[in-house]
Amino acid sequence: MSSPQVERLLDMILAAMPGTTGLDAAVERVVEQLNTLVPGFADERAAELSEARALAARQFEQVEVLHLHSLIERREQWYFGPTPNSLHWPALKTYLTNVKRWPEADVAAIDDASTEVVSLLENPAKTQFSCRGLVVGHVQSGKTANMTAVMAKALDAGYNTVIVLAGLTNKLRFQTQTRLYTDLVRRLRALDRWQVLTSNSIDGDFRAPAEGGFLSHHDKAQLAVVKKNVSPLGQLKIAVEETVPLALSRLRILVIDDECDQASVNSAQGELEMTAINQRIRDLLSNLPAVSYIGYTATPFANVLINPYGADEQDLDDLYPRDFITALPRPATYFGAEQLFGREPSSADDEQPEEEGLDMIRDIPPEDQNQLQPSSRRAVDGFHPAMVDSLEVAISYFLCCCAVRRARGDEQEHMTMLVHTSVYVIMHERLAALINGWKDKNRSTLLDATSELSRRIEDFWSSEQQVAFREITEARTVDFNEVRLRLPEVLDAIEVAVENGSSEDRIDYSDQPRTYIVVGGSILARGLTLEGLMVSYFLRSSSQYDTLLQMGRWFGYRHGYEDLPRIWTTEDLKLKFRALAGIEQEIRQDIEQYRLHNLTPMDAAVRIRAIPGMSITGANKMRGARRCAISFWGEHRQTFRFNYQDENWLIRNWDAGAELVSQAEELKCRDPAPDRRLWREVPKSTIVRFFETYEAHASHADLTRDFLLNFLRSNDGRLDHWNVGVVEPRRGTTSRRRLGTVGKVRLVTRARLDDTGTVADIKALMSRSDILFDSPESDRGDGTWAELKSARQEMVGEMPLLLLYAINRDSPPRSHVRVSLDAADDVLGYGVVFPGSVTEGAEFVSVELQPLSADELDEREAEEAAQARAAGVD
Repeated sequence: MSSPQVERLLDMILAAMPGTTGLDAAVERVVEQLNTLVPGFADERAAELSEARALAARQFEQVEVLHLHSLIERREQWYFGPTPNSLHWPALKTYLTNVKRWPEADVAAIDDASTEVVSLLENPAKTQFSCRGLVVGHVQSGKTANMTAVMAKALDAGYNTVIVLAGLTNKLRFQTQTRLYTDLVRRLRALDRWQVLTSNSIDGDFRAPAEGGFLSHHDKAQLAVVKKNVSPLGQLKIAVEETVPLALSRLRILVIDDECDQASVNSAQGELEMTAINQRIRDLLSNLPAVSYIGYTATPFANVLINPYGADEQDLDDLYPRDFITALPRPATYFGAEQLFGREPSSADDEQPEEEGLDMIRDIPPEDQNQLQPSSRRAVDGFHPAMVDSLEVAISYFLCCCAVRRARGDEQEHMTMLVHTSVYVIMHERLAALINGWKDKNRSTLLDATSELSRRIEDFWSSEQQVAFREITEARTVDFNEVRLRLPEVLDAIEVAVENGSSEDRIDYSDQPRTYIVVGGSILARGLTLEGLMVSYFLRSSSQYDTLLQMGRWFGYRHGYEDLPRIWTTEDLKLKFRALAGIEQEIRQDIEQYRLHNLTPMDAAVRIRAIPGMSITGANKMRGARRCAISFWGEHRQTFRFNYQDENWLIRNWDAGAELVSQAEELKCRDPAPDRRLWREVPKSTIVRFFETYEAHASHADLTRDFLLNFLRSNDGRLDHWNVGVVEPRRGTTSRRRLGTVGKVRLVTRARLDDTGTVADIKALMSRSDILFDSPESDRGDGTWAELKSARQEMVGEMPLLLLYAINRDSPPRSHVRVSLDAADDVLGYGVVFPGSVTEGAEFVSVELQPLSADELDEREAEEAAQARAAGVD
């Protein structure tokens, strides 16, 4: 540990950094200050000064490393992490570690990520500034924890007022206020360090004081948690305007906009309430002389698509993240879309178990769906859900999970199951009644070890225990005999609650530990945390990216019960979430690529890939959108999902490949290399014909004919000629069919995932070394995709590459999470390597988007309830 003298010198160096040309200049400034006070003092403290300089250099380097996650407008560095004089962050860190008992790795991750965010804010030592940024997290990933850490460090670094815009409902605002009060304010309350400006009650929203502005209390850290509605934002505006100018000039304000893609972004014409919220936030920022604004969201689609310019193309939109966009890294213990549903393909020769997704997804068969959901809106009133097998199994499994957690010593923890099957309020009430009735009816049967239901539960539990999760948890295993002993207390504790816009007795985690089965509606789609969620039974779908991701209440942390979560859902939802996991990753990859090219948020827009049949957000919220063309420059794409049981579909695609290579042969484009089938400089017309006839699976949004052909038909000369190859193993079985005039080809093996139903998902078709298929004298060495594409471009130039893969119809598995392909015929897939750079053609996209707000959801569900009551349905 450094001496107090070294720590004081370190503080002086860090304080001198802003406005200097670098670390050496800051040290020189400190030397001058010391020698001015006491001549020769710096020489006497040369050893301590050298140690302090080394510590400052280390902090500077750490911040530079952290900036790998950020796209930023470069400006002077001023923040390098907590100092020995920090108060708020050490108190919060101690609380997380000693009271909440967070794992050391999670606390370290929050520490690093929050330091990065604070380093991107404007320096509070300045008298006037205006900063705008965006923080992209993951759903249920500890976003509030990061926000809290950022507030603590910002206050330690010189900010003195924090305004949090949180939620569109009283409950969500209160949830945030309570969390911040507990985690942050209470840590230093005894030291009288806080002025809390909104009361810690369910309706404690901001009210402007009768006399003067609340912002005059600049001697303490001030906190206001304000509901994102027009009235409280209007009260906040009044308070700011009435604040004494001298007091206002002394304030350094941090505005944090939680769920900033909701309500904050200017919406389409006609949505007056939402437009008013946007205007109030902009008015607030314009009235504050020294303010940094950070938007937080896990679904940033609306925010990165804000048109940064006004109607005159000159004025900046005041909420556009012009100064920075940072993507929080995924914490090591976080359960997200990628972990649960699998990640988009990387490389066929580099499969990792995590790419398949954890074996936690269970199917709801179509016949069960039909008995739980009415066929149409007209059928709602007369429809009554039935207790289907899959729901019974899911509830039974949840009871076992609660017993296991009690056996592991978690009696004082909350435990929750989510059942989300319909948007209709009346369906929630009926389903809750059905579950309650099943529980009461089967209580004695569940406890009878000889009953058929008890034996079925034991068999299912035993099968679930065969799933290998030892690598993700240290919790002890619990056999069914111990589970059965705990079931009576679980059945005594369990409550079936309805959570929607009309329910009066909502879930409450604020007091004693609760064990809930929550039957919910759209109110669960954003912001509300389900504590201790272990089992989700999920039928409700959506065609919108943001709505669907926000519905994923099962994402988050599961410390001590990582092996227990399960999700029952449909094949369609499973594929959608798997695709969205890829889109989340692409956003982060874009940020990384732009950073490598020293681009800022004002130089390039983050792109969002389209999925056929889905929209980024509601269609009625996209009237102002200017869509940009899909670009494939610098990318590689591949087919990895196939209609493997559709023989006609497989044959048509095989014939498309046969026609392609036959035309290439006829044009005498064959490369003489004896070890590979390769054709060079095949004309674009032949390639276009292939993509006109080959049909990629519908889930390959970026490989639909329209997208590809529109891109290929551009006038860019780099697409005029292509290299074409057939990837074959050195030995193996040959195809049943001839691939055009080249005859039969050797087949590659690609087994499918064990959960794919009617679509075969092989996860990855290409190997990374395939990038160099057409590269002469290539040693086919290791490297990342980007490194190998760069090496290829040096060897063959700006030449696109199309690779065909003939896949063995049998394709036996090589891992326990896969099964034999068992296709109706041999399968033809393809991979494409495009020349150029991913940063080419980037442009801002002007769009006015707005996800459905929580208030709108409440109103819609309340209307449904009123209609049901009017019809006499209970």
